[in-house]
Amino acid sequence: MKDKIMSRWSTYDPFYIELADKKIVDIVITHHAHSRWISRVEGEQTKIEDICKFLWDKLKSGKIASYYRNEEDVYVIDDDLLMVVQFTEMENETDLTGKPVHRMIIITFLGFMSKTMELRDLRAYYSWLRHSRRMTLMKNSRKKR
Repeated sequence: MKDKIMSRWSTYDPFYIELADKKIVDIVITHHAHSRWISRVEGEQTKIEDICKFLWDKLKSGKIASYYRNEEDVYVIDDDLLMVVQFTEMENETDLTGKPVHRMIIITFLGFMSKTMELRDLRAYYSWLRHSRRMTLMKNSRKKR
């Protein structure tokens, strides 16, 4: 990320990208997130490196924002694609001022809000899912007796 030269001689821009209050220096994509990318975002095989490049470009251009104001686990890309993210501090690495830098771990991609209307209100969607699963389990337990 040291690709921009600052105004002083032989110094560089910080090697992190800020997202909310986190300074991101690395992106990790889980196997689950990779499979969800293939099934929900692009219908073809995509390399993890290509997904990381896409995410870095979106981070650099400021196209990733928090979905909820006070929570830091669901983020939206281009006001459409939802992803679940976890941040961990990098050990033995800090920025120029000594503050910690973070690794962004992509847990999963939920999909596009424009294609799946339920994703527009995640809290209501997940409470409906929990309720419907609970009712299904209760119905199945009644049948066995």
